[in-house]
Amino acid sequence: MTTPVPDRSLGPLRHRRDLQSLAVLCAQPLLMLWQWRNGIAWPLYLAMLWLSVAVSVIHHNHAHLPMWRRRWLNRGTDLAITVLQGHPTFVFHPAHNRNHHRYRHGPGDVARTWRFGDHNHLAGWLLHPLQALVVVYPLALAWLSGVRRRAPGAWRWFGLQYVAWWASWALALLIDPAKAFMLVILPQLFGLHWLLGANYLQHAHADDRARYGYARNFEGGLLNPLLFNIGLHTAHHEHGRAHWSELPALHRRYRARIDPRLLETSLFCYAFRVFVLGALAHRYRSGSLRTPQPA
Repeated sequence: MTTPVPDRSLGPLRHRRDLQSLAVLCAQPLLMLWQWRNGIAWPLYLAMLWLSVAVSVIHHNHAHLPMWRRRWLNRGTDLAITVLQGHPTFVFHPAHNRNHHRYRHGPGDVARTWRFGDHNHLAGWLLHPLQALVVVYPLALAWLSGVRRRAPGAWRWFGLQYVAWWASWALALLIDPAKAFMLVILPQLFGLHWLLGANYLQHAHADDRARYGYARNFEGGLLNPLLFNIGLHTAHHEHGRAHWSELPALHRRYRARIDPRLLETSLFCYAFRVFVLGALAHRYRSGSLRTPQPA
């Protein structure tokens, strides 16, 4: 007999842990609106930047496993995330689910980090989002063109997401261009950079040819509690439809099969060691697992 899976839903919410996701989706615009009315408060602004990153992670999670068991609620959430993220949610499907998860950072992945040079340093991380956009957007637009022929209704729905994004920017800029840039556009670009730059942190110098060597995992610190277990990347790749709250248990199943060089305790310590100390001393630099390492 198979053990029954416990029901973790809450009304139409697929998993009750997504109350945390909903809290973030509410808190981010509230902080923006408060500062729009009362002026920028830097502690709140920094919190809003973190929330912009969290919205990016929620965007990612919702694209893999929609939060709701009702279609209209998922569609409403799609539009809300589109406006808060500053980018249509549908792009995740062709660019991420059908590309990155299918090819696991291998030769077929158009945004594989080693396509732009098999390196792992600060400049590479800063540039990777721009490089990824250059190759991902043509892929997404080609897919969207096919959707227009096959499913005009879906194409109109995806177009509505663009309208919602552009209209939100236009309205904010019309009301107050300076506030719109500081409180809406800049935080959204910051969140999008982290969304795309996470690919570099998780995959640069990993080995896509090894069964479980394609991703780096960050196991400790505040990253996973605050950002929906985003650091447990191998388990996520192996179980793309698993809810984010299940990733710690799944990670424990794969941990012994992952190269220890791809297991990091802290994202901050890793970035400081590789990006800062690595620029000063060779012994702190990352080495590619795709090529043989010197003895």
